[in-house]
Amino acid sequence: MNPARIVIVDDNTADVNLLRIALEQHPKPYILDVLETAEEALRFVQEHRDGSRGFQPCVVLLDLHLPKYDGLAILRAIRHAPNLAHVHVIVLSGLASPAERDRIAALGALYRQKPFELDDYLTLAADVLALCAETSQAAA
Repeated sequence: MNPARIVIVDDNTADVNLLRIALEQHPKPYILDVLETAEEALRFVQEHRDGSRGFQPCVVLLDLHLPKYDGLAILRAIRHAPNLAHVHVIVLSGLASPAERDRIAALGALYRQKPFELDDYLTLAADVLALCAETSQAAA
């Protein structure tokens, strides 16, 4: 079984660690690529555009509110990168306006309230792994 390739774009180390703990509670193998800044995320997208990055994630978890660039700018970049346009994106935020949620949906991504408790992270991890399993079944 190939591991689920998951990318998280989040500058909060505690949130990343809670997600990792939640993913480890599930029996499915995974690889988590952590991008801590919007600049790293935009570089990741560019590497996919020019073909220098070999793997494609099945899911990108994207913090909506990052320093310098908002998550919507990164989401737009992902949707305009041919090698990433099909990837599931889940935008996470503790507070997103209705207009932001509408833009997220219009760009084909899911919006989720950012988890605050481990149980919420366990649910998120299960949902992410289910999306990855769905993607690998569709590719087979």
